[in-house]
Amino acid sequence: MLHKAYAVLHDYMLAEDAASEAFIRIYKNIHKIDDPESPRAVAFIITIVKNTALTILKQNRISYIETLDEQEGDDFNLEESILSEISSERIFTLLDGINEELKSVFLLKYAYDLPHKEIGEMLGITENNVTVRLHRARKAIALILAGEGYVHE
Repeated sequence: MLHKAYAVLHDYMLAEDAASEAFIRIYKNIHKIDDPESPRAVAFIITIVKNTALTILKQNRISYIETLDEQEGDDFNLEESILSEISSERIFTLLDGINEELKSVFLLKYAYDLPHKEIGEMLGITENNVTVRLHRARKAIALILAGEGYVHE
């Protein structure tokens, strides 16, 4: 059960929470299981664990797609390669072309040098969501720069 929950959540502590919650749900629905060793019972248990983990994932405002997007990594390293080459004024101009949610997270991170946790608390979002928004903001800026013909070597 823990392994299945971890496969969905990619976080050991959350997986433990999901497994515990799943035990409670299984206990409440134990009357639906005729033979505990049957393949149907195993499938029932796995389904409850998976659905519990997905519920926890949803409660933390993390979608599976965002998690995968984070794991893919960022091919365009804005912090090291671009910020040093583009003026602050130009960056603020580029920020006008992106979504307000992404823009605010980007400014709090790079203009005020705030940690992800503090940004999340200020905006009422999770640290993971801050990371995802920063990733998306960098990608949006990269797309704008690419559209303008900027080529980084």
